[in-house]
Amino acid sequence: MITFCTAFALLILGYVLYGAFVEKVFGADRERKTPAYEKQDGVDYIPMASWKVYLIQFLNIAGTGPIFGAIMGVLFGPAAYLWIVFGCIFGGATHDYLAGMISLSKGGASLPEVVGDELGGAGRLTMRILSLVLMVMVGAVFVTTPAGLLNGLCPISLGEFSAWPVIIFCYYILATLLPIDALIGRIYPVFGVALIFMAIGVLFGVIGQPGNLPEISDAFTSHHPANLPIFPMLFITIACGAVSGFHATQSPMMARCLKNEKLGRPVFYGAMITEGLVALIWAAAAMKFADMLNVEGATPYEKLAAFLKANNGNVAAVVNAICNDWLGTFGAILAVLGVVAAPITSGDTAFRAARLIAADFLNFSQTTIKSRLMVAIPLFVASAVVMNLNFDIMWRYFAWLNQSLSIFTFWAITVWLYKKGKPYIITLIPALWMTMVCSTYIMISPKEGVAVLMQGVEWWPMASYAFGFAVTLACLFTFIKFMRNTPNNNLKTV
Repeated sequence: MITFCTAFALLILGYVLYGAFVEKVFGADRERKTPAYEKQDGVDYIPMASWKVYLIQFLNIAGTGPIFGAIMGVLFGPAAYLWIVFGCIFGGATHDYLAGMISLSKGGASLPEVVGDELGGAGRLTMRILSLVLMVMVGAVFVTTPAGLLNGLCPISLGEFSAWPVIIFCYYILATLLPIDALIGRIYPVFGVALIFMAIGVLFGVIGQPGNLPEISDAFTSHHPANLPIFPMLFITIACGAVSGFHATQSPMMARCLKNEKLGRPVFYGAMITEGLVALIWAAAAMKFADMLNVEGATPYEKLAAFLKANNGNVAAVVNAICNDWLGTFGAILAVLGVVAAPITSGDTAFRAARLIAADFLNFSQTTIKSRLMVAIPLFVASAVVMNLNFDIMWRYFAWLNQSLSIFTFWAITVWLYKKGKPYIITLIPALWMTMVCSTYIMISPKEGVAVLMQGVEWWPMASYAFGFAVTLACLFTFIKFMRNTPNNNLKTV
């Protein structure tokens, strides 16, 4: 419990202290006019109340990630606490804040355009493709997943098929096309408050329920029942709650709604810290709940793995069991809101972000419903096709693709900071770390990586780490070469 309480306090202090430092590095100015006023169009550029923008941003980036990812990630042991705390403060929150604020400074530009301005045409093209692919995948899976859950709770049929995918898809169409304050601005605050209240209720359970929590002394060895290594597996498993590339695709959407730059810290940095707190709570809850389970296993990690296996690997079963056991009927309602509403509120903004990304690189105005339909219809068609594919294998690569997006964003921010004469070290270190994580993961992962073809080869893990290190070193040398070719004598200390 000492480790958990310390981690909780560190996340809050991270917002107060490091968040203020990052804000100072950027140079937020309350008096500068924001895109919400400069480009106000009544559709995407709309000044909105800061509390509402915060809750929308929180739900945009949260989904089920800080819940499901944290539960799966804590199987590695208390190292999950360390990654959530330090990854969130120095990585994810800094990533989300600076991506959002740089977008704001560029008139609300979408992520591929922000990255392209700093990393060049190849970076721009790569990010356009990867971002749109990721958005379509998120939109597709966040139709099928909540539709399956809702069909189990309240079946509605269209002939031989469930009506829920159609209902959710129709909602996504409306959320993508309507002005952001017409639908998203009205229902997101309700779901955001529900998700936060669920986390608070589970927090009281973590504090008051019987069972033991692991302490930091056990953090430096993997406790995973499948003997997966902490590096790089943990850092891909827990994305939302620590670092997630998807978040930077969402930040420009809210950059178009901020009334002044000083609100960027609570909206972007604050929403990510909130997500980190949610992830930390659920990681601890899973351990404490598992410790009291009467199932096979000598450790909480083995018991949690056994419970998941008994439920066909369905992490939602863990969420439902904890909420029902600790919070009763009210908890069951919140669990439904969390497990069903959270993915829906990420799926709709994934489509909306995809529309904005496509409109930006096509330089196509979105002020009329006709123009929005022209951009959105191909995206909906692509997603409908993906929904009808057996994309289990493709989805395995989602987590890696998501984290790979963060690499491009971190490097773009680092270049932007250098060119502005600001202390770029604050994103250079996370950029190097995530480069190492992602390049190693795609080589060593037993299900998604090249290791699938190299099973039984004893030297392959070491070769994978060497490959990751080499790629990271190459990126560092490229950045150093860039600095030599782009002298900057205006580097400031903050």
